[in-house]
Amino acid sequence: MTSTAPGLRETKKQQTRQEISDTATRLFIERGFESTTIAEIAAAARVAKKTVTNYFPRKEDLALDHHERFVAVLAEAADLRGDREPVLTAVRRRFHSAAAAHSADAGFSGPDFSRMLADSPTLTARIRELHDLREHALAAVLPGDELLRRAAAAQFAAAYRLLFDRIQELQLSGASPRHLTATVTTEADRIFDLLEPALGDYGVRDASA
Repeated sequence: MTSTAPGLRETKKQQTRQEISDTATRLFIERGFESTTIAEIAAAARVAKKTVTNYFPRKEDLALDHHERFVAVLAEAADLRGDREPVLTAVRRRFHSAAAAHSADAGFSGPDFSRMLADSPTLTARIRELHDLREHALAAVLPGDELLRRAAAAQFAAAYRLLFDRIQELQLSGASPRHLTATVTTEADRIFDLLEPALGDYGVRDASA
């Protein structure tokens, strides 16, 4: 009995966190991010205002509640690449998987969410910050000296940033999910192909090492 209690408590915490985030996102979409207060979110979620801020110290993270995953995806793709596999191959494959799954960390969030982001200077700035953090996280796991790591990370992160922005544009234009996926998948390959001459062999591990 006692051994299952921590798991149940953690599950309840995750449920509460998700309910708060879902409520906040609904209000942000309906009223605008800047116009919605923490007090209004707490009232709608039927929790104390302090509960909201305990789970989400930054208001932006109520809307961008998967920000840790967003930051980590490129570094994870590079770090988990196979032997003899270039980093470019790993990050390309990661994007294709995200596009097929319509993953939120790639930018697939629907037109209402994209409009909320576009209409909010605060959220737009936070997205830029998260892109920068993702680039830094990637650089930390790449091989080579600092200059090479930073240069390579900047190129890979720029590709993902461009594709994220492209997904937002297409969602705002009313593109169907099928058209959206087909378009960004094709455009992603064009972008990654541009990186091949400089980075096509970068990061290949020596399988015998």
